[in-house]
Amino acid sequence: MSINIMSTETTGDKLRHIREEKKLPLRKVAALLEIDVAILSKMERGERRITKEVVLKLAGIYNHNADELLVSFLSDKILYEIQNEDLGIEALKVAEERVKYLKTMKRK
Repeated sequence: MSINIMSTETTGDKLRHIREEKKLPLRKVAALLEIDVAILSKMERGERRITKEVVLKLAGIYNHNADELLVSFLSDKILYEIQNEDLGIEALKVAEERVKYLKTMKRK
């Protein structure tokens, strides 16, 4: 699987754009998620963190590629943790190598 997401757009931005493209009102999507409209609005604006569960539900509601949205969600989580760290990029490179190593170990 290869997903290429080169964007400064946050997951919330992406989800709002998808919702608007589908012409779905905020209140209808919030009702389908069984959450308050204000909470969904804050998630879209980046004022409240989005959960993986919500991302997956929205992928289904929007009939959108779940993997693409999960990659965006995970990259937001990583960015949140390292954005203000001087060694953030180096730590990210080390983490990438460790993930690759762990994946090869699981295959054995």
